[in-house]
Amino acid sequence: MIGASVFLGQQEEHEQESYLDVISDLGGTTIFTSLHIPEDDSTLYKKALQTLGSQVQSRGMELYVDISTHSMTTLGLQWEESRTLLDWGVSGIRMDYGIESAVIADISHYMPVALNASTLTPEWLEELFALGLVKNHAEMWHNYYPRPETGLDAAWFDKQNRFFKEKGLKTVAFIPGDGQLRGPLYKGLPTLEDHRNLSPLASYLSLVNNHPVDGILIGDPSLSLSSVNQFKAYQNNEILLRYESFIDVSQTDSLLRLNHRNRFDPARDVIRSEGARPFAQQLGEPIRARNQIARAKGAITVDNELYGRYQGELQIAKTSLIENEAVNVVGQVIKDDLPLLDFIEAGHRFSLKRV
Repeated sequence: MIGASVFLGQQEEHEQESYLDVISDLGGTTIFTSLHIPEDDSTLYKKALQTLGSQVQSRGMELYVDISTHSMTTLGLQWEESRTLLDWGVSGIRMDYGIESAVIADISHYMPVALNASTLTPEWLEELFALGLVKNHAEMWHNYYPRPETGLDAAWFDKQNRFFKEKGLKTVAFIPGDGQLRGPLYKGLPTLEDHRNLSPLASYLSLVNNHPVDGILIGDPSLSLSSVNQFKAYQNNEILLRYESFIDVSQTDSLLRLNHRNRFDPARDVIRSEGARPFAQQLGEPIRARNQIARAKGAITVDNELYGRYQGELQIAKTSLIENEAVNVVGQVIKDDLPLLDFIEAGHRFSLKRV
């Protein structure tokens, strides 16, 4: 599951709909919103929530709402009337801020409840089960953390998630966005502190590959167009790497524009494009030596004519390497995309986009 956060009243209605379309196109299934953010005007919540619920429902997605007793009162509802939220397009409730256990257990009988995975103790979970919490209507959602240095420790996060898995419960975490960031701090909204300064796709792949959860939500209000394009490429089983060019030569550019695949016998130090060398041979032109400099991690290289039959091989350095007179350094993967190199494994497809 992938999804996104929409903060009520932060966008015009048409902008909100456009973003929902983007998330839906990326395969998004879940939208999250919060009703107890202190910086927001709570008097606007009811109409805004109903509008969002209608928009989400019309796209076949689910809407989860982070809610408290105070925000229920603001909506003009008591907990006994929480079924009304279903009529507004709300699919489930994330429950926090001192809500009574009996209330949580009761609501789980007619709608999904998301509990705070970052603070829920084994004792409280057992109490909820004893009160009748419906397991297949319960999920464990971690917090996002606006303030730098307060995001979760990865080892503790994994331990907590293993506990919930043993109990048969799904887990959900947040990754930062890179379009419009959420105020008042504008420092990203990740669950893991390790992800605060990573790109959305790198954070997503980190969770998928290293810290498995059942659902991943973008915490901040939007994604940049570059990130949207990277997620679209990933939908097609391809990792899109952005790079800066060092050499402006049509021969080299044609190699860079290929759809690449890392060889099925992966090298330790470099990612090797299996199709670049045969393509270069078809061009029938020698690749002259130029810009043979030391290679930093992320350096994009093309072997020149001095490498004999390897001429035209395109590589990306996975670590720092010394200069080689037979290797032209033609570009550099941008800093934000360097973490993506770790996820290009044997046989994985990748493409290069000049910035």
